[in-house]
Amino acid sequence: MTHEPYDKKTASDIVASFAARPEMLVQILHAFVDRFAWISEDAIRQLALELNLSRAEVHGVVSYYHDFRTEAPGKHIVKICEAEACQAMGSRKLSAYAATNLDGEDVTLEPVYCLGNCACSPAIMVDGKTYGRVSNERFDEIMASLGESGR
Repeated sequence: MTHEPYDKKTASDIVASFAARPEMLVQILHAFVDRFAWISEDAIRQLALELNLSRAEVHGVVSYYHDFRTEAPGKHIVKICEAEACQAMGSRKLSAYAATNLDGEDVTLEPVYCLGNCACSPAIMVDGKTYGRVSNERFDEIMASLGESGR
């Protein structure tokens, strides 16, 4: 996943595409994440200014929703479902395995609470693609396949 670095002009263009309406903050934040991968402190300041909101209001929304991260992510984003069905099928052990084995790699590991793949749990999502029935071995295979495509 490639994203461009934060740029005030591009950010202003995104805000303008939503007519600088403060009630569109969540949609604007999604557009920021799609473009820049994360919400920086500079972005929060700029959004507050351009939408006539306080920084606390913008930060509150950013921190409330799990899709908005405030740190630059790794090259790949791995989400592991931690909802009940996946927990019953071993997602906690898979999360611990992933955390141990991805240490030092350019991968962001995030817990999520339902990927809608309960019948095939435990489920993970890697760079937007969902995988089901993921064991430690299958996790390794999926991660290795990223290396073949530029990991």
